[in-house]
Amino acid sequence: MSGLYFPGGGADDEQPIQLSYNDIVAAMLEIRRRAAARAGQGAAAQREQANVEANEEPINLEEDHDINRLLSELIRDGTVTIEADDDDDEYVPDEDGEEDEDMGMEIEEDEDEEEDEGNGLFGYRIVRDTRPQQTRLRWQEEVKEPKQEGLDLLYSGEFGRIQHQIRSRNKAGNAAKFLLNRGSRLRPPHREDFATDIIPNTDGTAVASYYANAYVGQYSSDSSFYYTCVRDFRLHVYDTTAPTMPRTPTARASRLRAGLLTHDHDSSMKVIKTIHAQPGGWTITDSHLSPDNQRMIYASVSNVVYMASTLDSSSVQVPINFADPPRPDGRYGYEDHYGVWSCKFSADGNEVIAGGTEMVFVYDLLADKRTVKIKAHEDDINSCCWADTASGNVLVSASDDTFLKVWDRRSLGSSPKPSGVLIGHTEGITYVSAKGDGRYVISNGKDQSLRLWDLRKMRSNLEFDQVKDKHFGITNFDYRRATYPKPKYQAHPNDCSVMQYTGHEVLRTLIRCHFSPADTTGQQYIYSGSADGRIHIWSLDGRVVQVLDRAGTLPMSFDPSEPQSTTQRQPYRKVCVRDVSWHSQQPIMMSAGWLGGGWGTNESSVIARHEWKGLSKMRYSLEDYVDQQNLERPERAARTQRRGATRAMPGTFRTETDEEE
Repeated sequence: MSGLYFPGGGADDEQPIQLSYNDIVAAMLEIRRRAAARAGQGAAAQREQANVEANEEPINLEEDHDINRLLSELIRDGTVTIEADDDDDEYVPDEDGEEDEDMGMEIEEDEDEEEDEGNGLFGYRIVRDTRPQQTRLRWQEEVKEPKQEGLDLLYSGEFGRIQHQIRSRNKAGNAAKFLLNRGSRLRPPHREDFATDIIPNTDGTAVASYYANAYVGQYSSDSSFYYTCVRDFRLHVYDTTAPTMPRTPTARASRLRAGLLTHDHDSSMKVIKTIHAQPGGWTITDSHLSPDNQRMIYASVSNVVYMASTLDSSSVQVPINFADPPRPDGRYGYEDHYGVWSCKFSADGNEVIAGGTEMVFVYDLLADKRTVKIKAHEDDINSCCWADTASGNVLVSASDDTFLKVWDRRSLGSSPKPSGVLIGHTEGITYVSAKGDGRYVISNGKDQSLRLWDLRKMRSNLEFDQVKDKHFGITNFDYRRATYPKPKYQAHPNDCSVMQYTGHEVLRTLIRCHFSPADTTGQQYIYSGSADGRIHIWSLDGRVVQVLDRAGTLPMSFDPSEPQSTTQRQPYRKVCVRDVSWHSQQPIMMSAGWLGGGWGTNESSVIARHEWKGLSKMRYSLEDYVDQQNLERPERAARTQRRGATRAMPGTFRTETDEEE
């Protein structure tokens, strides 16, 4: 049977003690009461909580018929987890012979939390996940061979240099030899020719930690600094040109005062500035930098988006109000309270696009007024962006109604309808990101797929009207839970996406996705965070070329650039990677990962730095490389023979590749 487990009597006791459901429920109820008291602001809230508890009827654990509902709720929010006992004869696995997704975890005692609270009985934190990590959902097919649609994109010339694509596809590239011979070339080599295949390959090292969830983590356009937005309404700006200084994180000894932590974070990076954001909704959901990296805007599920400076010491923040002007009586109507979830600067930095509760807005910063207001969707708009980096006329919005809509500002005056609709997702869309050429965008969906779109292939309004009221997703599906069952439809019947990428988990939060940098990779890669802690990097042809597992992230006391540690991977709290950013000039990534399985007083997050490391830093030897070459020798020989048979002709000379030399 399944049981709920607490650890043994001491830190050295490895055998868990199985308690009765009654004892466990009593403990969990006490945990919830204490958490509610901690979350209350001031003595009044605590007195009110005490009165509620005093008047509350005691639960009869022997006769409470709603005990299953209570336990299921505790399990769903991460307070309690279930462990399967394989030695019990009464335990029966599910029909497909595999254990349930939620099995294999146990509740552990958080010693730090216990010391922090001063009460040694109920100091429990979110559990460690001891299950072997899954690389993909069971029902998804793993892509092992390149898809023809993706190859067509790679060879189209719109995603980097074609010559390099051919050499890389034939495995004829050798970065070291390319750099060695660059002096004999008539023209300077393109950085992309030798940097495209060098991508981050480490699980990362912690460089910052917070006692709240980090919702945004991005490099500036020139990667000179990195910034984060945290749920405690603080925005941190770090200097990425300065070396990191490994350190031991400070113990969590601060207390909640007036709803805010007195000690907000630790970091091994140089802090340029910390911005105290203006309160809005329950968190900062999005932020964006101006093209010159001097200004930052952030949204917090309210009418107002705020703009602050990034690098100077000024604390002035300019409000950008997207609500309608007040009525003659001086009041705002209820319909004018829009929760803005997403905001972006235009290419020239003079306008801001915002999306929220069914609406898309454009604000002219020079004229200081809102210029566009569109009733765009039938559900919340989780993300929006400009399709190109030149004109600023084409907008793209992504919503929980499963559709992406394309808007041309030049035609909005004559018609409130979109120029076209991108149909393909069967669940809500968490994020949309543009390549910047006005043609291609990518989107992450709660249907566990990332899709690549060509705006030239969007559906018309007539085609959209025929399917807009039909739902092809899972009824009552909530992405905030930890599982996604096999759907009836893996794509919309009118799917017009160019490519689909799978393997990651879009659960718990609005997971983000991006194109790789143009200067070093030609944007031929797509990458995304994941609720299982695994950062996925796909080639445009559909294959997963790299997976970075945050379960293997090293502590902040390590140097991110030193040779990879041989320290054994330790069980860690489950990590949900919400946002990832790729350095514009170097093979380095930064990821923002949430720790734990829920929200509340136990939430926290860690920023990790992932670098590319070669043979020496990955603890490989020359013998390992030689063995790998020997294994691949038959394949290389067969490939060379095929090329020779098709290309060589009598009396001609064929240039040998780096590999053949």
